[in-house]
Amino acid sequence: MPLSKQVAAEFLGTFWLVLGGVGSAVLGLSLADGNIGILGVALAFGLTVVTGAYAFGHISGAHFNPAVSIGLWAGGRFPAAKLIPYIVAQAAGAIVAAAVVYVVASGMDGFSLDAGFASNGYGDHSPAGYSLAAAIVAEVVLTFVFVVVIHGATDGRAPVGLAPLAIGLTLALIHLISIPVTNTSVNPARSLGPALFAGGWALEQLWVFIVFPIVGGSLGGLVYRALFEGKQEAPAQGDA
Repeated sequence: MPLSKQVAAEFLGTFWLVLGGVGSAVLGLSLADGNIGILGVALAFGLTVVTGAYAFGHISGAHFNPAVSIGLWAGGRFPAAKLIPYIVAQAAGAIVAAAVVYVVASGMDGFSLDAGFASNGYGDHSPAGYSLAAAIVAEVVLTFVFVVVIHGATDGRAPVGLAPLAIGLTLALIHLISIPVTNTSVNPARSLGPALFAGGWALEQLWVFIVFPIVGGSLGGLVYRALFEGKQEAPAQGDA
């Protein structure tokens, strides 16, 4: 598959992830009554990954996340030469999606970026007031788990065709755990898009949501490679 098509798939997939996830957080939580709540936002992020992976997985691998690309490289599943093109495409897709969400959200009377535009944060800007230390631990551990699941679900020994479901459900669960802590990043591109529009504190705290998901993703790839990676064993004689 040409790199240009893979990069285009990463752009569109990340665009969809941020449009669906951040869009649900900004627009779906804007209703005074009947907003979709944390469960709805978590499901939105998970569903975008499921649908995006089925749409683009056969083209680009459906990373949609710099921490995933780096984690797959650390796990020996992805070539270093493609890292920069993938990450640039992911960042661009996230920014364009955030711009679309901003344009739509601006059409509502009373809309303000003061609410944070679904940006990730800690301390006073954590949804429940969690500290920087809590944010770092959450982002590292949850991105680690996410990348381990991705490696396992896409392993040649895993059931065929179910990887997008496992990965999407894992992302939804991750959001249920950590939306109160950081608004959930585990994805530097997802964090970058809204922060560019929110500005101020969101940009000041952005480094946490770039550095620590990458740390967690890298550890996930390295640990899976060290403990679980291996050649697929041939079935024993007589096995189907």
